[in-house]
Amino acid sequence: MDINQTVKQVKLFLFDMDGTLYLGDQLYDFTIELLNTIKKNGSRYMFMTNNSSKSVNAYIEKLDKLGIKATKEDFITSSQATAFYLKKHHKNATLYVCGTQSLKDELISEGFKISENLDEVQCIVMGFDTELTFKKLHDISFMLCTRELPYIATNPDYVCPTEFGSVPDCGSVCDMIFNATGKRPIVIGKPEALMPQLAMEMAGVSKAQTAVIGDRIYTDIKSGINAGAVTVLVMSGETTYEVLEKSADKPDVVLEDAGLMIPMIKD
Repeated sequence: MDINQTVKQVKLFLFDMDGTLYLGDQLYDFTIELLNTIKKNGSRYMFMTNNSSKSVNAYIEKLDKLGIKATKEDFITSSQATAFYLKKHHKNATLYVCGTQSLKDELISEGFKISENLDEVQCIVMGFDTELTFKKLHDISFMLCTRELPYIATNPDYVCPTEFGSVPDCGSVCDMIFNATGKRPIVIGKPEALMPQLAMEMAGVSKAQTAVIGDRIYTDIKSGINAGAVTVLVMSGETTYEVLEKSADKPDVVLEDAGLMIPMIKD
């Protein structure tokens, strides 16, 4: 495969953020130039994240502090994809949300009622919850053990990278719930194809013109594969070469970091 030609044909770049464009609150040196180069080339980029702990507005504020100007149209998040799924399959359902207030606010803005009255809950939503309490774990375990309820997770990530290492993410908490109840959720975010498919529809581009760029094989790369897009694995975050070698899912392109795409896009 001609890597330069593969990247050159891309018109929509779907970037994972943490571990790909920045780490925690530290922007990678190449990020601003990379995003500017994509725009100058007449292409488009979007930020595609599994992190449901922050609203789109919170991400806009964070990127602004890092020096990146963004609008709501620049994002496709697991929260948005979860709302899309719920509207299609569980419209008007009363939700119990194990997630941050930002996730709750986003679902409320999409017309959903959220309740902590377990008797009226019709669907459980699990997100990356930086406000996690034992009461939430107790409530979910109780409902899953005593009732048959739809159980949805925004994303399957086991860890979220930080400047010092990692912290448990949604997938780790889902494993805790599985150990207690034997129940697994339906997963909406990466590695499922829904997020990149929604982005392609919004941008009006084909699979061959779309690239998913990220640092995780089991979420970023797998979602790109499932959606039929070009996949670019960057080694600036979670994945190691040992993990890559053992993985059955192989990306189309492997780069030390996303900045190495700049000369390919310019060509």
